[in-house]
Amino acid sequence: MERGKDILNASLLWRGLMALCSWCGAQWRGSGAVQWFLHPRGWTRRASESSVFFWLWSKVRGALCWLYRIMGLERLFAGSVFTKSWLWCMLPAVLAPLLPTMAVLGLALVGTCSLALNLIRDPRRPLSWSPINRYILLYAAVYMAGTLFSVHLASSLEPGLLTVAFILFSVVLYNSVTNRDQLDALLALVVLAGAAVSVYGILQYVFRWGYQSEAWVDTDMFSSIQFRVTATLGNPNMLGQYLILVIPIGGAKLLSARDWTSRVWYLLCCGAMCVCMLLTFARGAWLGLLFAGAAFFVLLNPRLILLAPFALAALWFVLPDTVIERFTSIGNFTDASTSYRFYIWMGTLAMLKNYWLCGIGPGTDAFNRVYPAYSYNGIIAPHSHNLFLQIVCDAGIAALGVFLILLFVYFRMMCTALSREKDWTSRLYQIAFTSGVCGFLVQAMTDFSFYNYRVLFAFWTCLVLGALSARRGELPEGRLLA
Repeated sequence: MERGKDILNASLLWRGLMALCSWCGAQWRGSGAVQWFLHPRGWTRRASESSVFFWLWSKVRGALCWLYRIMGLERLFAGSVFTKSWLWCMLPAVLAPLLPTMAVLGLALVGTCSLALNLIRDPRRPLSWSPINRYILLYAAVYMAGTLFSVHLASSLEPGLLTVAFILFSVVLYNSVTNRDQLDALLALVVLAGAAVSVYGILQYVFRWGYQSEAWVDTDMFSSIQFRVTATLGNPNMLGQYLILVIPIGGAKLLSARDWTSRVWYLLCCGAMCVCMLLTFARGAWLGLLFAGAAFFVLLNPRLILLAPFALAALWFVLPDTVIERFTSIGNFTDASTSYRFYIWMGTLAMLKNYWLCGIGPGTDAFNRVYPAYSYNGIIAPHSHNLFLQIVCDAGIAALGVFLILLFVYFRMMCTALSREKDWTSRLYQIAFTSGVCGFLVQAMTDFSFYNYRVLFAFWTCLVLGALSARRGELPEGRLLA
């Protein structure tokens, strides 16, 4: 390693590139726009607590605390495992890819009730605050309004309520983590779950387990692809989107490991997830993971961007021809999958010219009551195959506006934390959640990421885990079941 550094430092080209990078970095950090972005104003707890929501919550909470005392419920719940909010909120966050959707919802409701009980038992316990919480609540409210204004309320009510419940659980999870050990353990368990899903997916590929749809591959163009892995998520694209979120967390745990046992363990976990990602043959997910990886290493050390051409060249020689052929077909309109998506986007845009204000409501049934009248080439689809278009379809342009503001605030919060963070582990977590969400959004351009409710749940979980990592240095040490 030292010999390699000496060789590079002796190179005029390398020293010139380093000088150029240093100059560009100094100009970037000194930019007024960057300084404005990294030093937001009005992000104080006092500003948030002055809102109507906090005022209403304080009144309702006071009444519930009074009822709790006069009914003598403390004797009933003292020492009960039901008061361990972190445990109950951790279960759905970790097990979401492994359990049925309604089981995840049930666990999320139990976690919500456990947190509510703790807030009532201890009137002095504050609600944890994050800059994104208000926008999560606002997005849930707008989405619920879009559900109520659906073109067919009966078919939209269930998917709308399920989506809102999973969105709101993210605020519950944020408040259930009260110390650093809980956050670290939760991330370790998330990586373990991702590895378990991936191992099952690899076995699925080896033994050809599970359902395969003819619509997943253009057999005329990719005759060598006989099987695409779905693991526990029922669709290779949905599995790819889940792995985009989890692989960077595994990378952060690997780089922050303090002993060789942990390093080998997380290396195996990351290896299994990356192999499983390849076996999905999901081009959009591959592209999203490449983008997430690039963002991860650039945020880790901006100079690593110089190694990008060499890394891409290495991948070209290392990856199988089937993977290279599949990846390089991105944008090829002779591929049935690509042309299928393009015509769906055109039909959806034509539909939204008339339904942009409130949308048509969430759910496949609502979409198919309106979309066929605008479809191109008679193509039938369950959704628009684009997250941002589908948000407008579900709840109108206001929902998309709030969602984009939420993403802006999230990335601003993460970048602000990164610019100030000194702790190596916290910094790695922040980089992982920033890059993972970036990669997820790239993949979301080619598919409706929230079509699978467990992937939707994983996305909102990752948002609040990122918010928790942004203030990890402020969290105290403590017991897991504190």
